[in-house]
Amino acid sequence: MARKTGMAFFQPPPLNTEGVNKSTKVDTLIRAVRVKSIVLDEDHPRFRELGEWNGLGTIEYELVENPISSPILPTAKPLYPDNKSYPLKNEIVFLLYLPDTSIGEFTTSGISYYMSVISLWNHPHHNAFPTNPNNPLPSQQKDYVEVGAGSVRRITDQSSEIDLGKTFIERTNIHPLLPFEGDKIFEGRWGNSIRLGSTVLDKNLWSSTGESGDPILILRNGQGEQSEKGWIPVTEDVNNDDSSIYLTSTQQIPVDINNENYTSYTNPPKNINQYTGKQIILNSGRLVFNSNEDHILINSYTSFGVNASSFNVDSPESIIHSNKIYLGGKNANESVLKGDTTIDLLSQIMTQLISLTTALKTVTPTGGPAVAPAAILLEPELRRLKNLLENTTKSNISKTL
Repeated sequence: MARKTGMAFFQPPPLNTEGVNKSTKVDTLIRAVRVKSIVLDEDHPRFRELGEWNGLGTIEYELVENPISSPILPTAKPLYPDNKSYPLKNEIVFLLYLPDTSIGEFTTSGISYYMSVISLWNHPHHNAFPTNPNNPLPSQQKDYVEVGAGSVRRITDQSSEIDLGKTFIERTNIHPLLPFEGDKIFEGRWGNSIRLGSTVLDKNLWSSTGESGDPILILRNGQGEQSEKGWIPVTEDVNNDDSSIYLTSTQQIPVDINNENYTSYTNPPKNINQYTGKQIILNSGRLVFNSNEDHILINSYTSFGVNASSFNVDSPESIIHSNKIYLGGKNANESVLKGDTTIDLLSQIMTQLISLTTALKTVTPTGGPAVAPAAILLEPELRRLKNLLENTTKSNISKTL
C-alpha cells in the first residue's frame, strides 16, 4: 500500500503528554495556544530534554480553549529557521502540526511548530493575555480598561503585574509607529523599527518635498523622549530618536546640525537639512567607523567636508596628496618653504660668513675700526647658529614636495 504524504495528511494527534487532556480532538491544522515558557538558555528546566541548544526557542504551551494545569506541558518549535520572533510568556501564538526529522522513516511523523504572535492588543511591545483575565489580582485590575474592539490595552497606573517572563519588564511609554498607505513596517518591542515607506505629502516630517510615493527607508533604534500614553502611535523623529539611518530619494530631512560652517568653500554645498536629493543620513549621539582588516575609503564626486569644533588625526603616518593645499583659509597666498632646501641654502650662507670671519681675524688695523676682534667674537657664534640651523630646525614629522 502506497504511503500517504503531503501536508494535507498531517493531522495533530490527541495530546498524549501526561497530565494533559488525552482525548482532546483537533479539527483544524492551526491552533491558538498560550505560551507558558520558552527555552532561551541553559537555565530552562527542560533545556537538556528539549535538545539543548538545538531546542533554542522551543515553547511550552497550554491550549487557549482548555487551559489545564500540568507539571509537564506540550512543546512546539519555531516554524521559521531564518526569521525568529520569540514570544513572551502569556502571549498567544499560532500552532501548526508539520513534519519532523523522522519523515524519512515515517511520512506521517510530525511535531508542533509555532509561528506568529497573535496581535491581541495590536501593539509591538507585547500582546500577552493571562489565563484568568476576568479574575485578575488586585494589582492587575487597572491594567484592563475597557476599550473599543481592536484597541490596545491601556495601562493607567504605570505598572503591570502580568507575568511576561524572567527578564522582560513592561514599559508603558513604548509607542507603535503610525502607518501610512502602502507602508511595510517591522517593529521590535523597544521602540526599534524599520519602515519601508514613501512620501505622503504634508503628513510627516519627511514628506514636505517630492511627490507622494517617492520611496524612503528609515531604520530607527530608540524612540527618544515620549509620553507615558504608550497606546498613541508616533512617527519617527530624526532629532528625538536615539539613533537612526535615513535612506532617501527626494525627501528633505529636517535634521538639527550642531556645526554647519562652509567658510572654506567657494561654492558651498546646500545645507544638510535643506537638501532634497537622494542621500543617506546617519544620526546618533556618536558615530564610529571601524575597519579591522582593510581600508576605510571615502570617495566624493565633489568635496569632502568636515564640520567640527576640532579635527584631530592620530596616525603613525598621514599623507595628503593634492595639487594645491591652502593652510589657514581658502584665500591663503603665501607659499610654504621647502624645509630641507631652505636649510641647505642658509647653511651655505653661514659657511661663507664663517670663512669671511676667519679671514678677518688676521686683519691688522691701520687707523680704522678693530675688525679682527669683532671677527674673533663673531666666528664661534656663527658656528653655533649653523649647527642649530642644520640639526634642530627640520621637522621629523611634516614633509612637503
